[in-house]
Amino acid sequence: MDAPLIGVLALQGGFEAHERMLHRLGARTRQVRVPEDLRGLDGLVLPGGESTTMTLGVEREGLAEPLRELAAAGTPILGSCAGLIMLDREHLGLMDIRADRNAFGRQIRSFEADVQMQGLAGGPIRGIFIRAPSIAEHGAGVEIVGGIDGHPVAARQGRMLAVSFHTELGDDDRVHRLFLEWVGEVR
Repeated sequence: MDAPLIGVLALQGGFEAHERMLHRLGARTRQVRVPEDLRGLDGLVLPGGESTTMTLGVEREGLAEPLRELAAAGTPILGSCAGLIMLDREHLGLMDIRADRNAFGRQIRSFEADVQMQGLAGGPIRGIFIRAPSIAEHGAGVEIVGGIDGHPVAARQGRMLAVSFHTELGDDDRVHRLFLEWVGEVR
């Protein structure tokens, strides 16, 4: 079987770091900028960056409905930092969560912390939190799979995983490996 083809939303933000991580794990990637870029994808990553700028880009390019269709078809999706915000009820509405933007403070309050994530073997993962959101609310179909200091920072709904931190900036590739396992199950 061919290597999976993972789309990475490339309107703004840290998409190249996700691509490097995915390539290192043997996946092929495609930068997603317009609806046609979604065709034939096995999975999708919504990277960190600036959620307002991403939202404007999604609207400008007519990507909102095609992204919803991709999710409705069961395509695995990983959202990190601003990607978590993009997945929430108030943005794309793909996950039944409401994000609290900049939950830990502005850029100067960025930090790293160990996050214990359910379903992720090997102990805590080092999370890099840069103007990070947290999950303020979630519906019954959402499983909170990680938190720090009482703040939910990782959630799963079906084959969608949203994390408040940047999974792509460290050396630990376990979140991406888990995502690619889901992609393999769907394929």
